[in-house]
Amino acid sequence: MPFITCLLLPQGTISLEKYSRDFQGCDASVLLDDNATFIGEKTAAPNINSIRGFNVIDDIKAKVEKACPGVVSCADVVALAARDSAVYLGGPFWNVGLGRRDSLTASRALANISIPPPTSNLSALITSFSAQGLSFKDLVALSGSHTIGLARCTSFRGHIYNDSNIDPSYAKSLQRICPRSGKDNVLAPLDLRTPTRFDNLYYKNLLERKGLLHSDQELFNGNSADSLVRRYEGNPSEFFKDFASAMVKMNNIKPLTGRQGEVRKNCRKVN
Repeated sequence: MPFITCLLLPQGTISLEKYSRDFQGCDASVLLDDNATFIGEKTAAPNINSIRGFNVIDDIKAKVEKACPGVVSCADVVALAARDSAVYLGGPFWNVGLGRRDSLTASRALANISIPPPTSNLSALITSFSAQGLSFKDLVALSGSHTIGLARCTSFRGHIYNDSNIDPSYAKSLQRICPRSGKDNVLAPLDLRTPTRFDNLYYKNLLERKGLLHSDQELFNGNSADSLVRRYEGNPSEFFKDFASAMVKMNNIKPLTGRQGEVRKNCRKVN
């Protein structure tokens, strides 16, 4: 099951660990296909050839519609899938508030300007998260979701060839599969130790300068995030607690409620 949430962390993740780019809020806008009235988020630069798992949401929604038609929104399906996939992979549980409604539109332009790229420095990451009402601690905790999943060569190429804050042997191992040009879609695990288990080893990687993305390693690079990285590496229960708390906050970013939007029958198109 894909790991899908209501806000993006730095781009590049794929497959089991994938973040929904719902920049209008937690309204399932990212699930909408392009149509005659708008170009949606699926083809935004950070999403194209990267974001996947839509078929899983389609399957869940079809079963839910059969059991109770017109009741459960696609936005709620996404929020629940995020929680349940994290738990399935060994991560924490959190209570998911329900009652979101689905958007009637999506914006590729908004996704293009709102998603922090994997080249982001810490200042840019803080600004991006703050704009969504998320704190510095939320940023570091939510980044720990990079304990699962994969990233494309094009997302980590600059880090492995141009940065000095990366373990040399780790960089060389990645250079063997990701050349300076070409093979953009070759994949590498965000967590080289346990890429399909939700744990705190992402932070251990950062301490050893083995963060896959430039934006990952920015969290442990002689700056204000270092102490939180050390805490989460040494205390997995604290990481789980703070991650769950941050997910609850993120799930509450500008949801549509009441008579706003609709409950889609098909997550790919409006009713």
